[in-house]
Amino acid sequence: MKTITLNNTNLSIPEIGMGCMRIVELENADAVKGWVNTALEHGINFFDHADIYGKGRCEELFGQVLTSSLREKIILQSKCSIRPGIAFDFSKEHILNSVDGILKRLNTEYLDILLLHRPDALMEPEEVADAFRILKESGKVRHFGVSNQTPMQMELLSKYCDEPLLINQLQLSIAHCPMINSGINANMYNDSGINRDGGVLEYCRLKDITIQAWSPFQYGMFEGIFLGNEKFAELNKVIDNLAEKYNVTNSAIAVAWILRHPAGIQTIVGTTNKDRIAQISKASEIRLTREEWYALYMAAGNKLP
Repeated sequence: MKTITLNNTNLSIPEIGMGCMRIVELENADAVKGWVNTALEHGINFFDHADIYGKGRCEELFGQVLTSSLREKIILQSKCSIRPGIAFDFSKEHILNSVDGILKRLNTEYLDILLLHRPDALMEPEEVADAFRILKESGKVRHFGVSNQTPMQMELLSKYCDEPLLINQLQLSIAHCPMINSGINANMYNDSGINRDGGVLEYCRLKDITIQAWSPFQYGMFEGIFLGNEKFAELNKVIDNLAEKYNVTNSAIAVAWILRHPAGIQTIVGTTNKDRIAQISKASEIRLTREEWYALYMAAGNKLP
């Protein structure tokens, strides 16, 4: 498994990370332990949580298998600040209380990375900066990042925070890539040319912020999976041909498309199926050609101007 070194740190993360949103489906600690071990066997030692996943149950299940020896082998990331159906909350009090809850559920003394989960329109960056400082000095969190934020939102935070923002977690797949479309269609009178995110892809590259791609098999906002979907017949035809060429599954090709981008994007996959973990991990061994990357891009319905 190839790795990515986070900017100005000694922390290297695998190109593929495990998303923990669905581990409640595993139902018990023994099943979670088997899932974790399978990921480790394939070089995936990065686990992405959030305090809202399973209303905290996902972190609790993971915490039941997190021995001290296992903790030394893995990189733990979690997210906070979504209060479902109520608000996004970047207040100092909420961040600090959330981290205490996360650490208790995960049965660990620290997080390697904490992300702020989606933007808070009422953010006071001074409060966030103070919360980050307290968490860093107390040893509860080692590194920080955000999710789904624009360049100017990150700039505003960075003005006040001493700790650098190392990660921005963003939705990205072959069938959902507006951050790529807007660059390719710059200065064009078409929908793909609309800049919806302020040039976040280029900004993150300029600032050495690692993008984490979530929902790598989805199209739209949780509208469904494009793999094997008749709505994406042409895309699946190209994917299947490449899967046969590289002797991998269609899911590996979908992830390889993301990993091929020179931004050094980490892909977060949420499967709880051990066989699929093995299959997807092979994406790290594939480097699609430029022609293959663009063929997939256009087969998904994206157009070159």
